[in-house]
Amino acid sequence: MTALALVLIALPLAAFGYAYVGYPLLLRILAARRPAAATPPEPAEWPAISIALPAYNEERSIAATIESLLRLDYPADRRRIVVVSDASTDRTDEIVRSFAARGVELLRMPARSGKTAAENATVPLLHGEIVVNTDATIRIPPHSLKPLIRAFQDPTVGVASGRDVSVGNLDEEANAGEAGYVGYEMKVRALETRLGSIVGASGCFYAIRRHLIDAEYPAALSRDFASPLRARQFGFRSVSVDEAVCLVPRATSLRAEYRRKVRTMARGLETLWYSRAMLNPWRYGGFAWMLASHKLCRWLVPLTLPGAVVGLALLSPASAPAAAALLAFAVVSALGVFGFAWPGQPPRALALCAFAVAANLAGLHAWIKALRGERNPIWEPTRRPLEVAAPVAAEARRD
Repeated sequence: MTALALVLIALPLAAFGYAYVGYPLLLRILAARRPAAATPPEPAEWPAISIALPAYNEERSIAATIESLLRLDYPADRRRIVVVSDASTDRTDEIVRSFAARGVELLRMPARSGKTAAENATVPLLHGEIVVNTDATIRIPPHSLKPLIRAFQDPTVGVASGRDVSVGNLDEEANAGEAGYVGYEMKVRALETRLGSIVGASGCFYAIRRHLIDAEYPAALSRDFASPLRARQFGFRSVSVDEAVCLVPRATSLRAEYRRKVRTMARGLETLWYSRAMLNPWRYGGFAWMLASHKLCRWLVPLTLPGAVVGLALLSPASAPAAAALLAFAVVSALGVFGFAWPGQPPRALALCAFAVAANLAGLHAWIKALRGERNPIWEPTRRPLEVAAPVAAEARRD
């Protein structure tokens, strides 16, 4: 019984330690032996591109988003903007149509089908060599598009991902934990780029060679995660572009962040299962190792946590350290629940506990949905603050 308890306790510790500490450390050691890649030169002529923007009931933000896309530093005659409305029931379609004279096209889905299905339907309208995918609630600074497209000057690159910068109104911030995690994730992607390829792109802002797009990709899966996998299957690599900044307003509540994490992780698990052949190291080498380390090991942490609690409970009667650890776990969980239910902005310590508890509960919830075979093609967009404070945006550009 003691041996079983120790194994149950060790599993999440090992998964967490390797995924969040060991793996990035190994990346850093390996990357130190490789010189940084030179920045690709600007093309003699910028390639024709399409910008695809799925939207559902975004009347509050869609006009500002389109305006920001029209202000991007890129030749207007070399880019096309297509907004696909997933059968929106508010004024989204009407607002998009008002931009028709400025070259913005609208595709309306006949029935709500989900983000991936909407992206699939957009493919026949896309032109050019490269397709840029973005989101209705984020902001792309004007200078960020060209660096993303410039990455494709390297003929080995099939997908280029922007660098998310989590920003928000500091007076109303309700989810401080999200910012640190996003910054950490971007650093890991930068190291993976040094070693060859990232294993997942930013759903907010990424680009892919048009001929790599699968127009019939299953609607319940995550295309931004799948795109680097598909690129690798065809012999291309995927990179994270630091200069291609994307400003992502933080969710206004932990409840919204919880729902987002459940949805994205459940879809991620389904996508990984669909592409499980990519985990074969004999066929995909280091990419398979990075995929297992970056995605699977992280996702195993919340799945194994309940077992650790059982293990601590089994050891507690005869072990003071186990009893203390179990008590600490209970205290942090209680503080997290308290912070989750706090009206308005909780104190920072409570906010961090609440973020940790919500993240792990969301992960466990996602595993349950995935193991039950539940499909989640329909997405409810995370409603984020409409405005990004200028000082924060300026700081993000300097980061």
